[in-house]
Parts: sequence; C-alpha cells; structure tokens
Amino acid sequence: MNFPSEIQERFLKDELVAAIAQESSTGQVLMLAWMNREALEKTIQTNQVTYWSRSRNSLWVKGETSGKTQELISISYDCDGDAILLKVHQQGAACHTGERSCFHRQINS
Repeated sequence: MNFPSEIQERFLKDELVAAIAQESSTGQVLMLAWMNREALEKTIQTNQVTYWSRSRNSLWVKGETSGKTQELISISYDCDGDAILLKVHQQGAACHTGERSCFHRQINS
C-alpha cells in the first residue's frame, strides 16, 4: 500500500504515528493511540480500526474483546506526517474506564 511520503518515511524508520480517533457525527475527540504500517494497512483493509499496543508490542483491534468497536469513516494526516486523524463511528464507550471519551478529565487553572 502506498502512503503519503511524510508517513512512509516514518514507517521506513519503524516509527509509530499518533492516531487520534474522533467521532465523525459529533466531532468529539475519543482517544489517542499509536499506529505502525501494519495497523494502518489493516484499518484501511477492514474498516475496523486497528492500533499498535506499545505495552504488548502487538496489534490490537479496537473493541475486539469488548465489542466497543470503531468503524472507520475517513483518514487524514497532519502536515508533518507524524499524526493521523481517524474519523470513526464509535460503538459504545471509547475509554477503558467506561467513559465515552478518554479525554474526560480537566486540569483546572
């Protein structure tokens, strides 16, 4: 699969890219995870979002065991090629805590 040159360069160096999941219908940011080449390819092929787990050192399909899946709607990338924005349809909560979004805590100034 041919990726844009900015992303391709990172994958050639075995780097991970940040993957931000956003609910396509509301714009709510759901979570941040990581992708390698294989995760991005599998996501595109299956329309089910797949990430790279840094702690397990393996691929994981979002919702594979919980049923709280992410159906891919679209993919875009930033100007540096080091972050991907995944617009998704989230089934259930995105966060492992049960919250809809992983960004449910605030820092008070």
